[in-house]
Amino acid sequence: MNTATKVITVDRDVLSDRKQRAAELRRTFAQRGTLVVNLVSSPGAGKTSLLEATAKHWNGARSMAVLVGDLATERDAERLRPFVPVQQLTTGGACHLELSLVEKGLALLPDDDFEFLFIENIGNLVCPASHDLAEHLRVAVLSTTEGDDKPGKYPKMFRTSDALVISKTDLLPHVPFSVAAAVKDARLIQPCLQAFEVCALTGDGVDAWCGYLEAFRSERLQTFAETEATQ
Repeated sequence: MNTATKVITVDRDVLSDRKQRAAELRRTFAQRGTLVVNLVSSPGAGKTSLLEATAKHWNGARSMAVLVGDLATERDAERLRPFVPVQQLTTGGACHLELSLVEKGLALLPDDDFEFLFIENIGNLVCPASHDLAEHLRVAVLSTTEGDDKPGKYPKMFRTSDALVISKTDLLPHVPFSVAAAVKDARLIQPCLQAFEVCALTGDGVDAWCGYLEAFRSERLQTFAETEATQ
């Protein structure tokens, strides 16, 4: 028995609804004065330590909250809870955060009046690169223990990022990692990438990192206000 085959062509981006929702949410955050920062990296690169060091550096001078993504457990959220409002986002196995899960986490935060909202994404240099979480700033964290060849091996993650944090710099004397090579490789992919060397344990570089965040927030919100004024 012959069966007919019918091909239906759909000229529509299947992710368009998610992209539109992300754009709307990003606009809402900007109106509130909240800069959303999506931290991406491989597992164990030091995202949680960087957030802890950031919170300690500001010490209440800047208001911040964190949404922590993990496949399982609330260990990272528990580490950050003494310092900032935090909500754990547990995917149960998914290799990246989805905007819908971020929205659920937002609803559980005690407040929405923050200058900075950090989203600590799942440790993965592949899948999170393709998902917009309504961030204004995407930051790739690369630890000195991973090797300086990662930007070239995982180009999309670095191409879609605005900044690069080289973490665990206290280990540089003990590992075969070249900061210059890693930054050069990353900028071949994303020429405008800002780069920072940070050691969360000692605090080295945290001041420059936090200064960058403050300046980016100020410039971003000013640009948004000017755009709104012309519409």
